[in-house]
Amino acid sequence: MLEKEQLDRLNELAKKKRDQKINKDELEELTKLRKEFLTNFRNSFKKQIEQTKVIDPEGNDVTPEKIKEIQEKNKHL
Repeated sequence: MLEKEQLDRLNELAKKKRDQKINKDELEELTKLRKEFLTNFRNSFKKQIEQTKVIDPEGNDVTPEKIKEIQEKNKHL
């Protein structure tokens, strides 16, 4: 997970890029921070989806089988 300082820096560089030109080093730093942010976001979202249970209006569990398999596998880890 990105630290608050890293997230602040990412936002600062993104705003600077929109408002004016940034130098090569800042662009490389921005690219690195974005990549790290997206990796963390994707991992977090994947974990959230893997822990989701879907219930239809009648109260039946309609969680997709693929998700159920992942949940069962994670129980045994």
